[in-house]
Amino acid sequence: MTKPSLTVDIWSDIACPWCYIGKRKFEEGRRAYDGEVEVRYHSFELSPDTPVDFEGSEVDFLATHKGMPAGQVRQMLDRVTAIAAEVGLTYDFGTLRHTNTLLAHQALHYAKAEGKQHDLLERLFAAYFEQGRHLGHAEELADLGAEVGLDREALLAALEAQTYADDVRADLDQARALGISGVPFFVIDGKYGVSGAQSPETFTEVLEHVAADEARAGAGVE
Repeated sequence: MTKPSLTVDIWSDIACPWCYIGKRKFEEGRRAYDGEVEVRYHSFELSPDTPVDFEGSEVDFLATHKGMPAGQVRQMLDRVTAIAAEVGLTYDFGTLRHTNTLLAHQALHYAKAEGKQHDLLERLFAAYFEQGRHLGHAEELADLGAEVGLDREALLAALEAQTYADDVRADLDQARALGISGVPFFVIDGKYGVSGAQSPETFTEVLEHVAADEARAGAGVE
């Protein structure tokens, strides 16, 4: 029997280390599922009060803004770096440029309109966590967009005009309406929520479970 097509809406923030890890784990779980899945990404801001040009390291940011001792922050970042390495990611918190992500989310909405949202999201995650790029500036985002085939000048103009600001706000409003307080957060077919960077096996199981439920509902079976 053909499995029903599923839609997965994912709320994430490019400044969220677990979102990049969760993206990798979800992708692996999705590959193990033999049905059709449409994936749509949505904006979420973990720290909307972050300045664009934060002066300091990631340790400084978390210690100051989260009230955590610096030693505890370093241990936490070391643990996250090790977990990221398990899924093939090379986090470099020493060079990371902490910034406000609102403009980056607008860039992702532009990319969505151009059919390249997934490409740009992957590029922004790598730029932020592995390469120390500054994603709070329109020029830098336009450069990264060009790397995945977007029109650099058109993207830059959209960012400067705040063309997609309302789309970002709509995502944030929807997240609040759904009660989403942390990311990554996955909503399957608008009904089933999964929070956090779960194992690939968990994502596969959830997709299988939802598909089975949808198939039974379509067949009129309770």
